[in-house]
Amino acid sequence: MLLWIFRAMFAIIVIAVLIANLTLPEISGEEGRASFYAILWGGLIMSVGAFLIDILTPKKSLAALAGVFFGLLVGLVISWALAQVFEGIVQIYNLDKLGFSPLAVVAMKWLLGICICFLMISVVMRTKDDVRFVIPYVEFAKQTKGARPVVLDTSAIIDGRIADLYQSKVFDAPFVVPRFVLNELQLIADSSDSLKRTKGRRGLDILNRMQSDSAFDVEIEDNIISEIDEVEGVDQKLVMFTKQCNGRLATTDYNLTKVAQVRSVDVININDMANSLKTIALPGEQMTIKIIKPGEESEQGIGYLSDGTMIVVEGARNKIGREVKISVTSSLQTSAGKMIFGKFESFPRNKNNS
Repeated sequence: MLLWIFRAMFAIIVIAVLIANLTLPEISGEEGRASFYAILWGGLIMSVGAFLIDILTPKKSLAALAGVFFGLLVGLVISWALAQVFEGIVQIYNLDKLGFSPLAVVAMKWLLGICICFLMISVVMRTKDDVRFVIPYVEFAKQTKGARPVVLDTSAIIDGRIADLYQSKVFDAPFVVPRFVLNELQLIADSSDSLKRTKGRRGLDILNRMQSDSAFDVEIEDNIISEIDEVEGVDQKLVMFTKQCNGRLATTDYNLTKVAQVRSVDVININDMANSLKTIALPGEQMTIKIIKPGEESEQGIGYLSDGTMIVVEGARNKIGREVKISVTSSLQTSAGKMIFGKFESFPRNKNNS
């Protein structure tokens, strides 16, 4: 949007300069005909050419206001240099003897300067991320001071464990919530589905609690570049936004984790963190659990540890509702959770066999 406003201002300035110069009495009549057409066609050709170059150049990213001033500064320097070259051409080829008045030369230099400044600002605004490679120590991308920010997605906010981790001093970086994530939370909270509505309201409550607590450093980011807004899907926007701000993405979504890793974005999967903190069950270790329900295979029973880890027990299908002693045979840990496999050994000694 900012770029199109700037393009409209450029067109208005060019038209104003042309009208101001073409209506001067010095270029009226037969004597000023050559100057009149030189200003008219020269200005139109340069301005239309500059506009076409700008439109046809592949887009990259919008820059901050500092990019506009930097582009203007570079454009003024280049315009001054080209104006000297243009004036030298006029003198070398004696264009003033062909009917070009000094006013026409001045008007052409003004139009040349406007076009050069426009192009320089446009190039800087759309290629700001590459300026540092050309001019060292000149950079317009937003830089993060201190620790890299942690970008929260919808699932991490609704899950709520990220707030507990922050309070336990696991994170020393600020939390960033993009505006489109907040909008998605609001849509979920307004959903007609009662389960989704409950999750959305829980997420909004957790986010509000973190913002209200001075112990949390939470920022709602409204300044999103247009390229991210144009992308379809919140997950893709999150990946692009995290990469743009050089942050880390916090989520509980398994698929989003894989997509972010493919795009070389650092991901903090809350489920992976929780799994890494669970007690490691070694083969042969014995433990006592309560069988809750039957398993998928015959003779299998299902139980759970206090941290929610599921245990699949062979030979315990008919032990539902009772505590049994099992022997661990193996364990499986993934981003989706952790499972322990074991076999029924006996009933605890304090229980009566029946």
